[in-house]
Amino acid sequence: GALRVLVVDDNLDAAHTLNLFLGAAGHEVEIAYSATDALEVAKVFSPQVCLLDIGLPDMDGNELARRLRRLPQTTASTLVAATGYGRQQDRDAARQAGFDHYMVKPVNTVELSDLLAGIAARAEQA
Repeated sequence: GALRVLVVDDNLDAAHTLNLFLGAAGHEVEIAYSATDALEVAKVFSPQVCLLDIGLPDMDGNELARRLRRLPQTTASTLVAATGYGRQQDRDAARQAGFDHYMVKPVNTVELSDLLAGIAARAEQA
């Protein structure tokens, strides 16, 4: 099942690599390079999955996650942190901010594929 996936990362290479990977898997992908842009894209795109970097220039990914949870278009979206921060306190902060999953960069594409397949299967049952 194809999903609408929003990739948010200020690292252009990381964002484009994820875009190519997700697109090749059949998903519809939008990219935002800042949290502010991500919020605007989310309102129009209504992503089912948001892959968010934590270290964004304008607001951190945890704050972005909190704001996405308040938007009607993304209240039920699956939020996935894709970050270079791997400490337990970073994971705890992400969980408190509303993330459903946490992945340390470089993202394991097998793990990501499995996660997306599970989300797509649940979406088809709904």
